[in-house]
Amino acid sequence: MSPRDILLALIVVILWGLNFIAIKWGVALVPPLLLTALRYIFAALPAVFFVRRPKVKLSVLLAYGVAVGVLQFGSLFMAIKLGMPAGLSSLVIQMQAFFTIGFAMLALGERPGRYQVIGAGVALVGICAIGLERLGGAALVPLLLTLAGAAFWGVANIATKKAGKIDMLGFVVWASLVPPIPLLLASLATEGFAADWAALTHPSWLLAGIIGFNSYAATLIGFGLWSLLLTRYPASTVAPFSLLVPVVGIASSVFLLHEPLSGLELVGSAVIFVGLMINVFGPRLRKAPTVLQNESQPSPQGVT
Repeated sequence: MSPRDILLALIVVILWGLNFIAIKWGVALVPPLLLTALRYIFAALPAVFFVRRPKVKLSVLLAYGVAVGVLQFGSLFMAIKLGMPAGLSSLVIQMQAFFTIGFAMLALGERPGRYQVIGAGVALVGICAIGLERLGGAALVPLLLTLAGAAFWGVANIATKKAGKIDMLGFVVWASLVPPIPLLLASLATEGFAADWAALTHPSWLLAGIIGFNSYAATLIGFGLWSLLLTRYPASTVAPFSLLVPVVGIASSVFLLHEPLSGLELVGSAVIFVGLMINVFGPRLRKAPTVLQNESQPSPQGVT
């Protein structure tokens, strides 16, 4: 990758990592489902008037919008509201990689590779370690909601695969029209009209900044730059940068939110990260000896 594109990838990583801090601050001001709805309202508007609708089936667009907007981020925002640490959530949500592998096997008939299975097993050990720390009901529920968000992200990834090779920025923008109404209805039903009305009628500059960061920086700029990089380079080159998202999320939560992590949570987090690294880099390690062997042999034209 060129130095400029490496910088773009790092910008995306920073935006996505810091977004967990913005969510933590946001759910302290606004009910979580309402905040999720506001994120997608402003992600869609006014961008939908300037970005062309992608050539994709309406059913796929709706499925992606519901999975990622209503279910994934709705679950994540509620988990953080209920006490899930922002830094830890930035790591646990990355379990989406293994949910995606499982769903692809069931829905698309894809067979997971050896390193994907090993990585999933290692990461599962880390999740169990964190779960042991949170066996008390009040602490366990946010963890389960975060895992649910990761699972729904996996569903959204399958919808993306069904969409094929399309303009992902346009896909994200137009899919952002889907979540607001279901989220607003769910917010009214569970969070109550009084809480929603109080939040909407008492805005602040901090809340405006949080929604702006969620909608434009993390969603439109983040996904836009990520999609641009995926059109320039193989996914295997771009994907490893996503491993830095929880690094930024955990580091920023420690410095900005002063979130403590217990010893068992630290161990579990490290084990999950190792599992993710096996999933991303394992196939490369397997190919490396073959590549080195080929490079050590002279070409048919002889050594030059």
